[in-house]
Amino acid sequence: MAIKRVKPTSQGRRFQEFSTFEEITKTRPEKRLVKIAKKTGGRNANGRITIRHRGGGHKRYYRMIDFKRDKDGIPARVAAIEYDPNRSARIALLNYADGEKRYILSPVKLAVGDMLMSGENAEIKTGNALPLSHVPLGTHIHNIELQIGKGGQLVKSAGGYAQLMAKEGRYATIKLPSGEVRLVLQTCKATIGQIGNKDHENISIGKAGRKRMLGRRPKVRGVVMNPVDHPMGGGEGRSSGGRHPCTPWGKPTKGFRTRKRKPSDRLIVKRRKK
Repeated sequence: MAIKRVKPTSQGRRFQEFSTFEEITKTRPEKRLVKIAKKTGGRNANGRITIRHRGGGHKRYYRMIDFKRDKDGIPARVAAIEYDPNRSARIALLNYADGEKRYILSPVKLAVGDMLMSGENAEIKTGNALPLSHVPLGTHIHNIELQIGKGGQLVKSAGGYAQLMAKEGRYATIKLPSGEVRLVLQTCKATIGQIGNKDHENISIGKAGRKRMLGRRPKVRGVVMNPVDHPMGGGEGRSSGGRHPCTPWGKPTKGFRTRKRKPSDRLIVKRRKK
């Protein structure tokens, strides 16, 4: 999980940093748990670009991750810690006692040979999945469900963890990494511990070509465009925009709220923004 800085043998290598991958124990994925990942290029079913700056990138196989953790009461041994090109976190291969194999998100300090379990009777141990009603207050958790049996939807990226703050009635109060505090049903499951690969946020990409390998195409600033292309474009010589920052379609950005009202708003105790 440490970061390695390379020698500046060229301008492209000068600021590049890599993960040491010292926690990886297996290089090839489990064949039965991968499928071909289809690329969209940021386009919808009609072929229109709905997400800008996407396209290209290296070929990837998608690893099927068990976000539900619904094999209750069956012990599993950690067989390997693997790299996953589709996410920032590492993944762990579990060999269950009944012979089934599944991938899960690998938490901090999980090692090959550890025994894990999910369900109400599982002990409070890193990597085990339990209903929130059985998790002690103050515990760090990740892969949190919002709907019973749907699978984890919150806190799934590298280094992430939420904290269980309180329990009252049917709901548990959880503080999320963004600072938001919200209510979640106590019957929903969560996994104990913090997700691994904590140094992911500190890695410097170093060059544009590495971004392209990740499938991210170049971004162009609005102030350098023509007036026909962007509200902040145009002007003789360099200009600072002449108006508040906005999108190509004229909507304000940098702090402008776009969230619509949802029925689940009543479950948010404290917003991530003041």
